[in-house]
Amino acid sequence: MSVFYNLNDPHFWVFIGLLVFGFVLWRVGAHGMIGKALDAAGAKVQAQLDEAARLNAEAQSLLTQVKTRHAEIEKASAEMLKAAQADADRLRAEAAEKLEEDIKRRADLAERKIAIAEAQAAAEVKAAAADLAAQAAEAVLTARLAAAKSDPLIDAGLAGLGKRFAA
Repeated sequence: MSVFYNLNDPHFWVFIGLLVFGFVLWRVGAHGMIGKALDAAGAKVQAQLDEAARLNAEAQSLLTQVKTRHAEIEKASAEMLKAAQADADRLRAEAAEKLEEDIKRRADLAERKIAIAEAQAAAEVKAAAADLAAQAAEAVLTARLAAAKSDPLIDAGLAGLGKRFAA
């Protein structure tokens, strides 16, 4: 015999109790309350899903903005790097040019100093030669005058001077 028809079987009475309990719940209107509770829970879940979708869209928007800003910053930094490299090249070229000018100016200055030193040395040599010539002439004249008390050329020259001043 089946469990559903056997009055001595405890499963049968559990089944009957369940049916009575279900009928009482239906009569009280529990199915409406359960439906409303499920609808409210569904609405709450839907609101959470909508909020999650909105937050996701906002996050995507922020991500796009961050990526755009990152690209702009990368571009600006590349431009700044190019400008800095160009400035460094320009400054390097200017420094090389100034160094070359300094070297040329110092070489010219050194050449001028050498030329002045050469001119001074030549003047000193000429002065020394003139002093030596004067000393030699003095020695020759002293020797001549000592050898002859009077020199015929000097006497003739002195006589000619007297005539010139007398006239």
